[in-house]
Amino acid sequence: MLQSVKVMDIMRTDVAYATLPGSRDEVHSLLKEKRVSGVPVLKDGKVVGIVSRANLLKNPEEEQLALLMTRNPITIEPHVDITVASKILLENNIRRLPVVEDGKLLGIISVADIIAVLADMNIVEHVGQYLNPVSVPVWTDSPLNVVARIMELAKTKAVPVIDSQLEVVGIITDRDIINASVIEDTVEMADMSNGADDDEWTWESMRDTMSIYYSVSRVKVPPIPAKDIMVKDLIKAAYISGVSECALKMKRNRIDQIPIVNANQRFLGLLRDRNLLRAIVNNQ
Repeated sequence: MLQSVKVMDIMRTDVAYATLPGSRDEVHSLLKEKRVSGVPVLKDGKVVGIVSRANLLKNPEEEQLALLMTRNPITIEPHVDITVASKILLENNIRRLPVVEDGKLLGIISVADIIAVLADMNIVEHVGQYLNPVSVPVWTDSPLNVVARIMELAKTKAVPVIDSQLEVVGIITDRDIINASVIEDTVEMADMSNGADDDEWTWESMRDTMSIYYSVSRVKVPPIPAKDIMVKDLIKAAYISGVSECALKMKRNRIDQIPIVNANQRFLGLLRDRNLLRAIVNNQ
């Protein structure tokens, strides 16, 4: 049945996109406004890149879209079935595929679009086999800028938040971080010596200097406590829940992950929406 569903059947045609030349500030506003994690970048009507939240957070001082975006993105044609799309998304660890034909952007298909298809099916196999049990937790009072750096180093887009009783009380995603971030403009100074004889053996000297002032614009994640922005009303699922059951919860609540718990409501790990794509790839 899944192989009969084509990309054109579920792709979104109302696509938010950025264009070259463009700026980081425009993309920052676009991601917040549209509540999406990334958008294609067009030049002369053709897809030349993808820019995502991760691009902005990894390069907070870069302002040019051309240098921020991921170039030459993987694309897909509209007549391909979603089992192929799922495999491409998994193998390349990406969340979206621009849909193109003859170089023209027709739409976009994301992990969330395929999850919506799974939600309408009756796949009852347990999600436990698709769970990634390795999660990197953060404390409720951890500064958000520290949380963002932890997520970057761990290469994860969501982390559970634990309190002082070691209970999972919330989740923070890269969406929460980018929504809390701001564009900060500052003026910084560098001292440059006019002397030409500086070397590594010079311990102390008197010389003329000149101060260079320059402006810096960066994406700043504020150091507010994680508990201030974390999602507190958690949608949970049991280890033995079915694939379609969890996909339906993700679809209805517009979330990318679900905490998986045991019979005693103890946290076992996060089930990411992309993990459920394996149910398609493994059974095609």
